[in-house]
Amino acid sequence: MPTRRVLAPLYAAGFVTAFGAHAVAANLGGYGARHHTSLWELGLLLGLYDGAEVLLKPVFGSISDRIGAKPVLVGGLIAFALASAAFVLAGQPGLLGVARFAQGAAAAAFSPAAGATLAALGGQKRTGRLFGGYGGAKGIGYLAGPLAGGVLVNAGGYNLLFILLAALAAAVALVAARALPAIAPTQRARSTILALARQITHPSFVRPVLLLAAGTAALSAGVGYLPVLGARHHLSPLATGALVSLLSLTAALIQPWAGRAHDQSLLPAATGSIALLTAGFGFVTAVLAPSAPGIAAAAILIGAGVAISTPLGFADLAASAPEGRIGQTMGAGEVGRELGDAGGPILVGLFSPISLGMGLLALAAALSAAAASTWSLTRAPSATRRA
Repeated sequence: MPTRRVLAPLYAAGFVTAFGAHAVAANLGGYGARHHTSLWELGLLLGLYDGAEVLLKPVFGSISDRIGAKPVLVGGLIAFALASAAFVLAGQPGLLGVARFAQGAAAAAFSPAAGATLAALGGQKRTGRLFGGYGGAKGIGYLAGPLAGGVLVNAGGYNLLFILLAALAAAVALVAARALPAIAPTQRARSTILALARQITHPSFVRPVLLLAAGTAALSAGVGYLPVLGARHHLSPLATGALVSLLSLTAALIQPWAGRAHDQSLLPAATGSIALLTAGFGFVTAVLAPSAPGIAAAAILIGAGVAISTPLGFADLAASAPEGRIGQTMGAGEVGRELGDAGGPILVGLFSPISLGMGLLALAAALSAAAASTWSLTRAPSATRRA
């Protein structure tokens, strides 16, 4: 079992990307109001971070296979620190979009490299628990980011927030450079387009990616729309904020347990599908009982579904990797996760002209369909690990 000294910088890297993304994003509304930003421009600022990750994660994942995960991880953290510091030094609020894209590009480097390192350290018996701990650290970042970001922006503007992000990323990079073992490059030859196409269409890859994408869609939609639902039913901003925190806290606390249970073979094959159904039922509960207790129950159900599906998805994704392509596999899988992150809120938004409740029920239906698909892929004879 890897020591805490080795795992700490990996978990801290997960915290950095979650904390950094959400600390900035949660406070973009105030930025838009001060700079008379349109909703379209605000949406672009929100999407730049994720857009950079979608484009670049497979690239950096492949690079980590070729040169080793450690230099990509440390380099990505250093780039994140430099991007944050450059925004402060430039002194131009209009460059926030550039800073967001640069931070996303840096996260696209160290996220799949961290996943590849966790998979290498965990082997076949401990991958679930390591990814559970990693997901828990990211959950804490999701929880702390909006609150800490709001405090820092109110106290000293965006410069103070970006100074903290630069210092945090630099500190984690320093610790990672000292503590992480140098895992040798694994890729012996360049992957062909045909080989990559076969890999990403194989059931052993599709199933965990679908699990991750659906779980992330539930998380992002829950964080985004449960407060709106609560506000429409006369809950205070404090109450709605607490409900979102409850969702994030549930996800953070349960993920390590789910990862350990996966490694110990305590979970039945249908657990991932049941987790997605649980999250879907959470949205149904929110629509049928849009009161404080009802939305609180919904937040717990959604958080639990996300918490169980995420480490299972990552562990199975790592197990699906062909020899020498763990970084590429984790990077490609993360793209599916990012698409779910964007797709969940978009799906709810498409139905929201009818009603918010209809949008949440549409997402619940989509999660049920994803649950059925993952179960079907679990039972497929070809959904086994490949050499």
